[in-house]
Amino acid sequence: MDYIAISSLIFTLFRTAADITTFLLSSPQRFSAMLTRTASRCSTKLRAALRQPSLRVAKQQPQCRRFSMPTANATPGAQSAATSSAGMLSPFVSELDKIAPSFRINGSQIRVLQSPTEFYETLKDKIRNAERRIFLSTLYIGKSEKELITTLQEALRSKPNLKLSILTDALRGTREAPDPSCASLLAPLVEEFGPDRVEIRMYHTPNLTGFRKKHIPKRINEGWGLQHMKLYGFDDEIMMTGANLSNDYFTDRQDRYHLFSSRDITEYFSNLHDAVSSLSFRIDPSDAPSGFDMVWPKDNAAPSPLEDHKQFVRESTGLLAGLISPKTAPLTANDSTPLEKRDTSVYMLAQFSQLLSPDTSTELPAITHILSTLAAPQYSKSSWTFTAGYFNPAPSLTKLLLSTASQNNTVITASPYANGFYKSPGVSGLLPDAYTLLARRFVRAVHEKKLDASTVMKEWRKGTVGEPGAWTYHAKGLWVTLPDNNGPSISLIGSSNYTKRSYSLDLEANALIVTENETLKKQLANEQNWLQENTTVVTREDYAKTERRVGLKVRIAMLIVRLVGGAL
Repeated sequence: MDYIAISSLIFTLFRTAADITTFLLSSPQRFSAMLTRTASRCSTKLRAALRQPSLRVAKQQPQCRRFSMPTANATPGAQSAATSSAGMLSPFVSELDKIAPSFRINGSQIRVLQSPTEFYETLKDKIRNAERRIFLSTLYIGKSEKELITTLQEALRSKPNLKLSILTDALRGTREAPDPSCASLLAPLVEEFGPDRVEIRMYHTPNLTGFRKKHIPKRINEGWGLQHMKLYGFDDEIMMTGANLSNDYFTDRQDRYHLFSSRDITEYFSNLHDAVSSLSFRIDPSDAPSGFDMVWPKDNAAPSPLEDHKQFVRESTGLLAGLISPKTAPLTANDSTPLEKRDTSVYMLAQFSQLLSPDTSTELPAITHILSTLAAPQYSKSSWTFTAGYFNPAPSLTKLLLSTASQNNTVITASPYANGFYKSPGVSGLLPDAYTLLARRFVRAVHEKKLDASTVMKEWRKGTVGEPGAWTYHAKGLWVTLPDNNGPSISLIGSSNYTKRSYSLDLEANALIVTENETLKKQLANEQNWLQENTTVVTREDYAKTERRVGLKVRIAMLIVRLVGGAL
């Protein structure tokens, strides 16, 4: 990464122009030294050191053959449809089986939620009814989420055997300290229920150490990587989503939410949560002004990234590489669903690029395979829908989206008026127009490739940010509908923004659904439909209008967005 890229990354995350000016004028020599050392360290490659995972490993049990042919008892029409669907899915699953671990379940074990309110009410209901365990992996919990904390307290008080584990990001979770923060909100749970029942962990990137850690202000240090997974587990159920745990995500910030009722899938993601927790700081209650201490336990799986970031990555690689590999992942076999009724595969995907050397992450290879497969002529009657609240897909994904043979394709992104940065002060206020510029360039590319008849861009808007009743848009995902199908057979749900940043800096977790279950397909089709209820098609002509024109500052911000990818 050159000096321009480093400085752009730093400038992006400042909240106001005044922050930039103050930082530069206070010590230009320190700023120059920081850039020099950062560039030098970014050029150093970490050496790989693999070892077997030390997590709970259960013997993998055989599962039913994927996408088998229909039985003799099926009607001719049903046989034909099932045969066609199975045949169309085979090229996807044959390679996906080599990329990521998976489980076979029945499609009825997946429930698709619709609104922020339904997400929040379901979250609280599952917490209240949990008997054994609750684990929550998130970027942060809003520092004023007293109702959520009260719900957790009441559940712990009423169920003596219930245990709680929370994993957030250390930079985001402590940046307000010593003022009230996510960490100070959670620390009292440990004090009331003890460390045997409640564990609070905060992950710290190994990319921010030494000189950078000391001198880069809190408002911009998140540019070096975050814990971005959203895993909300309760006993034998888990909710996969892109939503964090704060008021806007519970009320007026549209996202996606899938509830998986599978002990095996939940156990797998619990192991993933535990693994990253063992590579994270522990939050203990304290009499300090901040209300907490951030401690690196001696029994963690690696040394602190702040003390030896190279060894931290080596140990992390040994722990995580085996967990996410389909050959060595700890897969249990506790699902009671009869084998013949398992019509849905769920692939567990992880993007842990900053923790793996070499990088054996599975999300980018999986989505790359799906889109590459759709380029084959037999999928000319298929269709896909791709959504990202911040439209900035990794360049490789943009190229693949424009290379499929599919028809009736839709991209959904946030209107500038539904972008959380709309009218924000300083540099961040330029970001909505920067994302719009990227969307405009995508629409132009669609036209240049003569794909106007097959691919459209839609903007989501429900009011205007800052006005009463307005919502923001944060959904992200992919749906693929095969030829002669009435709903998607493939869908991707999780934390990833599908950006260059997602594939290099942040920790991401996703579930890839591949199904023949007609009821689940209908749920996924409905999800696509309701997400488009507040959308409008935008064309090259729309982007050419005066109100859509952008100035030089926004074009510079667009370059910054490409580097940062959205730390949300």
